[in-house]
Amino acid sequence: MKDYIRKRVLDICNHILESKHTVRQAAAVFGVSKSTVHKDMIERLPTINKRLSNKVRKVLEINKAERHIRGGEATRKKYQETKEHEEN
Repeated sequence: MKDYIRKRVLDICNHILESKHTVRQAAAVFGVSKSTVHKDMIERLPTINKRLSNKVRKVLEINKAERHIRGGEATRKKYQETKEHEEN
């Protein structure tokens, strides 16, 4: 594995562990695609550090389990803003 990829994998890993960001949020911070972040965390990180990989996987599983809640909140907020806009 090339050094710059190894560094990116560890940087993203540490970022996710500190911030509890989703794959999408981490991708935006690092300027890479969601696919890259996912591949880095699921395939590349275990070959570098299995312990960190397990920790990141737990954070990503929690984010995945909560995504329907975040989506519902975003929809509620969107319609609340639309309703307020129509009243004014």
